[in-house]
Amino acid sequence: MNCMEFEEDLTLDLYGDLPPEQRADYEAHLAGCVNCQVTREQLRSLHEVLAKRPRMEPSPDFLVECRQALVEALDRERLGWHGLIREWLPFLQLSMAPRLAFTLSLIVFGFGLGWTLRPQAARVVPSEPGNVTTSSLAGADFENMRINDISRVAPDPKTGDVRITLDAQRRVTVEGSLDDPHIQQLLVYAMKSYDNAGIRRDTLDALRARTKSPNVRAAMLDTLEHDSNIGNRLAALDAVRGMEGGEDLQKSLMEVLQHDRNMGVRVESVDVLVDHIEKEGRDEAILSALERLATNDPNRYVRLKCASALRKLGSDGFQQLHEK
Repeated sequence: MNCMEFEEDLTLDLYGDLPPEQRADYEAHLAGCVNCQVTREQLRSLHEVLAKRPRMEPSPDFLVECRQALVEALDRERLGWHGLIREWLPFLQLSMAPRLAFTLSLIVFGFGLGWTLRPQAARVVPSEPGNVTTSSLAGADFENMRINDISRVAPDPKTGDVRITLDAQRRVTVEGSLDDPHIQQLLVYAMKSYDNAGIRRDTLDALRARTKSPNVRAAMLDTLEHDSNIGNRLAALDAVRGMEGGEDLQKSLMEVLQHDRNMGVRVESVDVLVDHIEKEGRDEAILSALERLATNDPNRYVRLKCASALRKLGSDGFQQLHEK
């Protein structure tokens, strides 16, 4: 590893995202390079100062506008003439006749322009969104509704209702109680299957007070184990702290602790496990797993966290680790 590669990994290390397989090379270079040691201390000091400053949170409306603009920009990039040129460029580079290449370029440009200006039949959005409630839609409407895009999930903290803006056959805003099964069905779909991480997070926040519902509970655990966004997995960890215990919850927490790709998520899962053990009583299978990880896990921070959890729980395994 050289100094440039070290600097690329340094930020990942400060945020706890450095993959375990890169840790050995990272530590070896750090031990033998004084300049990189100074750089790390300077960046760490700056990181600590910035962490103490108050954070300014953007408004929900601003976040929604940014997400919508990003989605539209990605659609234009993927479906417009830029995307078509990227697909044809390798073919043009292999062409032996420059004149043929020029002709094909003109064809691609004309076709791409027509593609960009084509009417988008998949999304019919009126100038003014229509506001509807679940009472005005039959159950079959929800079952058969083809959802093209969800642009906003906005819970109302005063009433407990939620407003969901989506594009189906037309753009509509659905309003109703979180206890409404149709609303829950729509939100569970968004949290498990929608490709926008911000909307998945908004949906998770809206549903975290309804984890007694079996469908919501299952979706929350699915997010905890499988969501591709680290922030969403951490938010799901926080949400399941208040859930009633059960075999499904313990299984998900153990899966995260042992196999999540992010060290920070794994460490946080230990605290949630300890909370549930303290509320529900000792579980020998979980204690055995913590003892095993405290001894054998390749990540030093996970080992320390598991050992600390065993000490807090008064496990016999901690005494054995201490004696070692």
